[in-house]
Order: sequence, then C-alpha cells, then structure tokens
Amino acid sequence: MNADQPNLTGRIALVAGATRGAGRAIAVELGALGATVYVTGRTTRTKVSEVGRTTETIEETAELVTAAGGEGVAVPTDHLEVEQVRALVERIDRERGRLDVLVNDIWGGEHLIEFGKKMWETGLEHGLRMLDLGVTSHIITSSCALPLLVRHEGGLVVEITDGTAESNKGFRENFYYDLAKNAPIRMASNLSHDLADVGGTAVSVTPGFLRSEQMLDHFGVTEANWRDAIEKEPTFAIAESPVYVGRGIARLAADGGRGRWNGRSLSSRDLAVAYGVRDADGSQPDAWGYLARVGAGEEGVSVDEYR
Repeated sequence: MNADQPNLTGRIALVAGATRGAGRAIAVELGALGATVYVTGRTTRTKVSEVGRTTETIEETAELVTAAGGEGVAVPTDHLEVEQVRALVERIDRERGRLDVLVNDIWGGEHLIEFGKKMWETGLEHGLRMLDLGVTSHIITSSCALPLLVRHEGGLVVEITDGTAESNKGFRENFYYDLAKNAPIRMASNLSHDLADVGGTAVSVTPGFLRSEQMLDHFGVTEANWRDAIEKEPTFAIAESPVYVGRGIARLAADGGRGRWNGRSLSSRDLAVAYGVRDADGSQPDAWGYLARVGAGEEGVSVDEYR
C-alpha cells in the first residue's frame, strides 16, 4: 500500500450484518485499506438465517476481507440477542483492545415487506419483525459497542439504510418499512450529538438501487449480465454494485477530517464525489437524483446523465 493512499492498517472495524450485499462490500473495502474487520451475521456454513439464502456466509466474507489485504474475522451473531452482542464486543476488546469503526448494516427483512397494503392490512407480526431487524438490532449493537469505540478518540459509526433524509420525506410505500429505514437516519443524527464531545462521528449512508445478490437473483441475472434486467425494470439502468458504497465508506473511515460529516445523511454518490471513488465498472451513479425525476413523472430522463 502506497504511503499516499488511504490507510486503515491497525484500525479495527465491526461490520454488523456483513453476510452479503452492502455489508459484505463495506467489509471487503475496509480490508482493502488494511483494516482488521470483524464480520457478523446469522448465516454460516452450517446454519441459515430466516432470509433463507445458503449462497453467502460470514465465513466467506471474512475470507474475502483477508484476500483483499486486511484481516477478516467471522463471528456468528444474532444482533437481537443482547448476550451474543455483548460477547462479540468483549471478544473484540480482549483480542484487539479497541474499536475504531462500527457499521450497522443489520437488516434481512425483505421477505417481510408487503408493498401495496395499508398499515392495518399488513401482518402485525411481520411489521414488528421488520422494526426489530432494522431498528432494535442497531440500537442493541450501538449500546454494547460504543463504550469500546469511544475509548479512543476519533471513532466512526455508520448507520446503513435505504434512502437519504431528503428522499425519505415521502412515504416509502409501507408503514413499517418506512419506519425501519427512516430510523437509522435519526439514530445517526442523535449519535452525532453524543459522540461530538468525545471526538467521534456518526453518519447514515444509503446505497442507490443496489445490485445485491438477492436483487440480481430477483431479476434472474448476474453481475456479468445485469443490464438484461433493464427491459423488465427500466430504473434498474441506474443500479450500482455494492462495491460503490463499500469504497466510499472505506475512504470515509480513512479520512482524518471526517468530523465535517457528523450527523449527516449521505448517499453512496455523495461519498463517491467527495472521495473520487467509482463503481466497479468505472461509473459514478447518482441513483437518488435519477429516481427523484423519474418518480416525479418526468419523461425522457437520460440515465447517462446520472452515471
């Protein structure tokens, strides 16, 4: 690694919810800058979470982190189980004595979303489970991990969500999903106040239209031929790979002046512009800018303007 390049050697990160998608890419890109990354999730090579995918595991994520140049450590963790999260943090403290970056990317509730149904038509059990997965798990993890993170000045907390504060002003089509994806934005804002006095930074970050493993499978395509799905879903033309948000967050973590972002709601595009990073294909997508115009009913919006 060049001396002029961003460097996270000696830094310890926890990516909570790193089995796949954005969480996996964030962990790998932190590793590419030299970080030691603890990766957690519920799906391992011997156990599958309620998401029901056996194709991605936390062990695989840890191996990818190490292959990228860092050190990946897989720790199976259900972040709704307080004792499991406490044990995780105690292990990081025992093995490393510090925590510099906490990424809360815990979710796994796509199978519960019932778009098109009103609040009272949505299954209450499904709705409350979404809030547990997307909100309670983040709160438990921050509560357990922050005492270790603030032990050294300069800690970073990243709340991963879907949508910016601006784009989420409108209704997100489902009562519970709306709450689950707006809460991390507010959590980062609140934590920014608590962390400011101890030299820490908290932000929320959203990818755009993410080409996660699940999304690719949904459209029946792969990363190699993802553009074939545009015929079925035209807005998929603005889709971005998880690498995009991963690279932006890794650069944020390596930025000694990141305090200027404290409390902000950011997108993968915001970070890409600020740090000069690009997606795996060399593009710099602005999904939320594009989707705002398309969602407002504008016709003939060129996706090329937003890539």
